[in-house]
Amino acid sequence: MTGFLGNLAEGFEPQPLLVSARLALRPLCEDDRASLAKAAADPQIWAGHPATERWRPEVFGPYFDLLFASGTALTVREAPTGRVIGTSRYYATTDAPCVPSVGFTFLTCDHWGGGTNFELKRLMFGHAFAVSETVWLHIDPGNIRSQTATGRLGAVHDHDAMLDYGTGPGLRQCWRLERTAWEHVLAERA
Repeated sequence: MTGFLGNLAEGFEPQPLLVSARLALRPLCEDDRASLAKAAADPQIWAGHPATERWRPEVFGPYFDLLFASGTALTVREAPTGRVIGTSRYYATTDAPCVPSVGFTFLTCDHWGGGTNFELKRLMFGHAFAVSETVWLHIDPGNIRSQTATGRLGAVHDHDAMLDYGTGPGLRQCWRLERTAWEHVLAERA
């Protein structure tokens, strides 16, 4: 079995402040608990996810605790309004030590399909590619929505592995994004 948590590259800041005209990402803090729980409270967000009940407060609470304890999670806000619309985080797996992974991402449904996920990943990948030529993403085999979105980012399904997200092992698809592929996607969207 492949482990989950590895060490990020020395000097890599796992909780940067990343800002664009649309989004503001900042370190997750305890004060975000209520607003992030409110953002996560829509069952539709979790319908294609392995944790289909995460919209429930009693399920989301331990998930928030896991994110907060990681020291690598970010709160995602609309830049113009400051409204919390989701979260994401950096991490590394023991099978790819020191190589940044991006995941644990969710966005409110009103931010699906309108370029918010791309903008979020543009900010996070830009930060990660400052220290690495590769970024990893890990997806549940049944989460077709995330697989499709990840493929559109230029990532390729590299292999499957048993990974432990801190709640027990599970099979995950491991998607690899190379800097050159990402630069190609950015150039096409310019």
